[in-house]
Amino acid sequence: MKVAVLGAGSMGHGIAQVSAMAGHEVVLRDIEREFVEKGLEGIESNLQGGVDRGKVTEEERDATLVRVTGTTDLAEAVADAALVVEAVPEDMDLKKSVFEEVEEHAPTDALIASNTSSMSVTEMGSVLEHPERVVGLHFFNPPHIMDLVEVVIAEQTSEETEARAVEYVHSIDKEDVVVRDTAGFATSRLGLAAGLEAIRMVEEGVASPADIDAGMELGYGHPMGPIELGDHVGLDVRLHIAEHLREELGERFKPPQLLRRKVRAGNLGKKSGEGFYLWEDGERVGMSGDWGDE
Repeated sequence: MKVAVLGAGSMGHGIAQVSAMAGHEVVLRDIEREFVEKGLEGIESNLQGGVDRGKVTEEERDATLVRVTGTTDLAEAVADAALVVEAVPEDMDLKKSVFEEVEEHAPTDALIASNTSSMSVTEMGSVLEHPERVVGLHFFNPPHIMDLVEVVIAEQTSEETEARAVEYVHSIDKEDVVVRDTAGFATSRLGLAAGLEAIRMVEEGVASPADIDAGMELGYGHPMGPIELGDHVGLDVRLHIAEHLREELGERFKPPQLLRRKVRAGNLGKKSGEGFYLWEDGERVGMSGDWGDE
């Protein structure tokens, strides 16, 4: 089937990649051509990395790239799509505006999905004339590596939409968990609680970020510690989600001052080169000067 992905950032081009690798025809759309090209380059880079590690064959790489095209024209992107996934910034007004434009141009039976990690899919769907086809498809970063997709059922989501969303998740060789549309869903809520508490522990001098992360990796089998994960996600994104959940669920999600200071200083994690760790070319190379060497 044809999948339209709106937003060519790290999540958007990752969703496009896994969809194309599974055999779906994919259109990747963003508002500027340079964003589209950067997203397409990201897909090619990910695939080449897979080839280099022996995880992807050259034939699979080439076939995947053929299935992905890019555009800046939303109407063109969604015109004959069976599934539209928005992966635009976490701004409710923007997402609603995108949903309205999608409904104007997409087929009447197309699923309209959001990749939001914490915002209300029910509220997004409220702007649609046919909100029964709205659903959340919360992928995890990076989508081509992480196995889970959280399927978020809004108040308006029909049983048919839920079934089709789950079928799509299985078609791209991912595992689904189905959750109701509540603030933070299941995974963001639990993950953020651990991440905020880990930052508070750093703030209180309990241990360094590296030691806290190592404790969760070695002691609990987490593939990545909560502080490093925050650097991957983006500390600004962490702060935004925390503020949203604080408003919805109460003071237990109050962001630590240390997180606020990092964001105010522009130390947003991997994407800025420094967060709680130092990053070069996407690789962790040390801890921030606040804690010295690893």
